[in-house]
Amino acid sequence: MKVGYLLTDEIEAAAAATLNSYGRRFGKIVAPPVPVDEILECDLKLDFGLEDLKVDFGPDALGALWAGERRVRVDASLDPILFPEKEGRYRFTVGHEIGHWQLHRHLFIADADQGSLFDEPSEPSVVCRSGSGKPPIEWQADAFSARLLMPKEMLTRAWAEAKGGRVPALRRERRHNPTGAAVERTARVFGVSTQAMRIRLIDLGLIAGHEGAKLFR
Repeated sequence: MKVGYLLTDEIEAAAAATLNSYGRRFGKIVAPPVPVDEILECDLKLDFGLEDLKVDFGPDALGALWAGERRVRVDASLDPILFPEKEGRYRFTVGHEIGHWQLHRHLFIADADQGSLFDEPSEPSVVCRSGSGKPPIEWQADAFSARLLMPKEMLTRAWAEAKGGRVPALRRERRHNPTGAAVERTARVFGVSTQAMRIRLIDLGLIAGHEGAKLFR
C-alpha cells in the first residue's frame, strides 16, 4: 500500500501524542520501560493477542493489524514469557503495530468497510514482516515504534546518566568497550534490542554513526 511522505518530526509528534494520551488517563510515563502493551490495550482499546501467524502468512510474519476489527496479533514465537530473549523484538513489534494504527488506519477504512460478501474470515489490513527491503509504510511504523519506546527526552536523560554527558563515540566500537556496554545496559532498561537502541542513539546524535541508519526488528 502506498503512503504519503511523513517527516520524522511528524512521526515523533504522533508518538509523543500517543504517550501523552496514555499519560492523561493512567499517569505520565516518567521512566522506562514504556508500557507498550497497556498503551495498545488500555488506552487505544485494541484487541490484542499472540497467534501463530506464520501458518497463514509465511515464515517471516511478525505482526498483523485488522483495522476494521481493531485487532492486533503478534506471532507467538515472540512471546516474551516463553522466550525472554525475544522481549526487545516483541516490544518493538507491538510498537510497530501501534504505529500502523496511529499513522495509517485511515488508509484501511474503505477496505474494512466493504466487508465480505460470503462472511469469509477477514484479511488483515497489513502483515508486518522481518527482513530488509521494506516498503515506506513499514519504515514509518518502525520509526514510530522507536520513538514510542525510546522517547527523545527520556532517552537523552538516561544516556547522560549512563555516560556522564552527551559524549559521541565511534559507531564501529568493540562490544566490550565502555560505550558498547552502556548501549547494552540502556537497551535493557528500555526493554529494546541493543541494535534498536544503537540506531536510536545515532538518530538522536548521542553517538556517532552513519546518517540514514534504518531500524531492524
